[in-house]
Amino acid sequence: MSKVVEISPTTRHEGHSKLTLKVNDQGIVERGDWLSITPVRGIEKLAIGKTMEQVPKIASRVCGICPIAHTLASIEAMEASIGCEIPTDAKLLRVILHAANRLHSIALHNILILPDFYIPGTETKFNPFSREEPIRSVAARIIRIREIGQAIGAIAGGEAIHPSNPRIGGMYHNVSPLAKQKMADLAKEGLVLAHEQMEFMLDVIRNMQNREFVDVGGQKIPVPRKLGYHNQGVMATSPMYGSSSLDDKPTWDVSRWKENRPWDWYMGEMTIDLEDPNYPIGGTTKIGTRANPQMEACNSVPTYDGQPVEVGPRARLAAFKNFDEKGTFAQHIARQMEYPDCCYTILKCLDKLDTSGKVLADHIPQGDGSMGWAANEAPRGTDVHLARVKDGKVLWYEMLVPTTWNFPTCSRALKGAPWQIAEMVVRAYDPCVSCATHMIVVDEKNKIVAQRLIQ
Repeated sequence: MSKVVEISPTTRHEGHSKLTLKVNDQGIVERGDWLSITPVRGIEKLAIGKTMEQVPKIASRVCGICPIAHTLASIEAMEASIGCEIPTDAKLLRVILHAANRLHSIALHNILILPDFYIPGTETKFNPFSREEPIRSVAARIIRIREIGQAIGAIAGGEAIHPSNPRIGGMYHNVSPLAKQKMADLAKEGLVLAHEQMEFMLDVIRNMQNREFVDVGGQKIPVPRKLGYHNQGVMATSPMYGSSSLDDKPTWDVSRWKENRPWDWYMGEMTIDLEDPNYPIGGTTKIGTRANPQMEACNSVPTYDGQPVEVGPRARLAAFKNFDEKGTFAQHIARQMEYPDCCYTILKCLDKLDTSGKVLADHIPQGDGSMGWAANEAPRGTDVHLARVKDGKVLWYEMLVPTTWNFPTCSRALKGAPWQIAEMVVRAYDPCVSCATHMIVVDEKNKIVAQRLIQ
């Protein structure tokens, strides 16, 4: 007979989400619902009526983890709507900025997932902040990779968090020859470290793949060979940067996308009847608590060709590099394989970059209300922004961020996993939940249905 257990909030990722899980007598997930419980930011509504220059700055502030991807996708959605082509050197600077951000993000994710893994050849779990060798050296390498990514991002983008150099029509400024050389030197250093860290992480992940059990809250939990497998498709627009509706051959199709409301997707009201006070951190939700994913979810459910899709590193490698591994460990492996590509991309773009080249379009149209979209292959997956711009003002705006795509796919990937390691499946997607929070549930009288949750 099925029981319901809830992990709320989930941990070691950005934002707040929860897992509501129906499990069998052996504790194996029969159905899992992963949903956002982060308060809504209302970015898409804030965008309406603002100038097309303002909206990318607003969109980038949906969170502090993905601002570069949102800045670039938002700007390029505006450019797609107004039909503005940018100079080659401006695009090269954007790709450099993008690749630097991905480099930094992969290193950050290593810190977040390592406590789930074991030091190869031992029964010791990782503590990324340990002062003991060899972990101390690994942590130092991760920190340096992050520094390199942020430094290159700051040079190309103006700032490494909310970049100020990208603008509608291109970039505000090109870089100097000295700055170009500095980025090249950093990328070469980063390439060596990226290869080292990739090989280290692949050893750690393969070691975990071969383990039969993992310790969770003092219990030995079996690790399925097919942890995180699902039958959904993958979606990616490019191995590195992205696509837009301005492209001659766009690699995303707006007509194949549909947005579904959470009450059409998630489970309805139920009572928690399984509890584990030893589950880290702080135990699971108490028995007797009412849960209602349909009414609690603050995320929509996008589908492509009528089905959820996986986005992210594994999707990119599957779509463009014939990567055929599946599941949670394959996602981790694919992410590490993107490490060197970031540095190679930066160096290739720098070889082509003319520091005397033009970085701003000669003419920036103000728009006639046409719909434009842009997809940026953010570290976590395909980040699609859509916009309608007329006379320089935004009439309509939509953000389909990676975690929004991954919520329903991950929910299905939870089936068959022991519930105690459901968070391991979630963390493989490197969720950025604040970005994926776009709604609050109201009824036909515009009354908040989930009022008791807000109070």
